[in-house]
This record gives sequence, structure tokens and C-alpha cells, in this order.
Amino acid sequence: MADTASQTLVGIALLSDLDAGELETLDRSCRWRRYSPQEQIIDRQSEARDVFFVVEGTVRVVNYSLSGREVTFDDLPEGRHFGELAAIDGQPRSASVMALTDCQIASMPPDQFLGVLEKHPPVALKVMIHLARVVRSTTERIMDLSTLGANNRVHAELLRLARAVAGADGNRATIKPIPVHGDIASRVSTTRETVARVLNDLARQGMVERKKDSMVIPDIERLEDMVEEVRGAV
Repeated sequence: MADTASQTLVGIALLSDLDAGELETLDRSCRWRRYSPQEQIIDRQSEARDVFFVVEGTVRVVNYSLSGREVTFDDLPEGRHFGELAAIDGQPRSASVMALTDCQIASMPPDQFLGVLEKHPPVALKVMIHLARVVRSTTERIMDLSTLGANNRVHAELLRLARAVAGADGNRATIKPIPVHGDIASRVSTTRETVARVLNDLARQGMVERKKDSMVIPDIERLEDMVEEVRGAV
């Protein structure tokens, strides 16, 4: 039996400006489903146009090369959304999405989603800001893949992870859980062995500290200087 207590969009950041009554109406318009780890939620090139909301758990946005190599774009935790591009432009999906953990996912029909954007300009503005960030992030990633060596791409990915969880002073980050070497490798198009070697080098330099259940970046500015020095030289 479905857990109706969790079938609510209250925690979705995109919809946080809507009142309780509006959210309840949207709750009823959604389809609700649970996914197990590694289970596919949407497939690249699918014609479906629903928009998805991560009510519980974490999902991963990926693509696969012809040889089957996984390329990871992003991990989306509880409260995030995905699939809006197909709803907006009517084109096939641009990436696949799979569950990383046990997930509760709500899917909203595209017409309903577009109606929300038309009726609520603040929600539409959030979508535009989100897509602008995606474009900027993708541009930076393309430049890194095109111009940086594998070691430097690993440095840049660690910097991205560190910035996402930086502490109050903005110069120290504790990344939990410890990033999996294969995950980092799929993000920056290199091998697990290269990632392991780079992390070992950074640990010897005191730029990375491995704890029991976390990785600490004690000086983000130092890592940032390393990355920007290489970016500026290319």
C-alpha cells in the first residue's frame, strides 16, 4: 500500500511559494511511485514529458556512451526536480535519471506543470534561474573537459563538491559520505585509478584529509588557487 503521508510536494523547493491549498491540488494531480537503488526513472530519448519531483531519496542524472560508459551530470537530493526541459520544449529527454537510494518520486503531467508556470511567475522565475545555472555549469564543465588534464579535472570536481558543502567561513568543507572514486571518474571522464592517485597526492600535500566517514577539504581557497591557476594558463 502507498504511504500517503509522504505523498506531498510540501518539501519541493521549486514550489515553496505556493500555499497549502494549491499544493494539495498539485498533490492530487501527480502520480506517485517508489524506486529502488539503481532503478531507472526516465530514459534518454524517451518521448514522455512529465516533470518529476524528488520527495524522498537521491537520484542521479546520467548519460551513457555507445560503449556503455556512464557519464554523470548531477546528483539531485530530496526537494529537487527534474524533467522540465521536455515539458517546456516538447523534445525527447536529454538524459537518463536513475535512483541512487530508495526514492519516493512524484510525476506531474506537462500541461499541469506549464499551468503552474503561467499562473505563478515566481515559480517560472525559479525555473529560469535554475536553467541559467545549468547552462553556466555545463559551459564550465565543457571547458574543463576540453582544456584540462585528467588530474586537474579531478581537482576541479573536488572544488565543486567542496563549495557545495562549505562551512560557515566558506573555506573548509566536510564532504559526507566520502566520494566514490568511480563517481568522480564518471563526472570528469577519467579512470578510478587516476582519481585514487590524485587524492593520494592531495592527501600528502595536506589538501585533503580522510576521516572515518568523510573527506575534509581544510583550505578551499588553496584548492581554488590550484584550479584557477591551471584554468588561466590554458
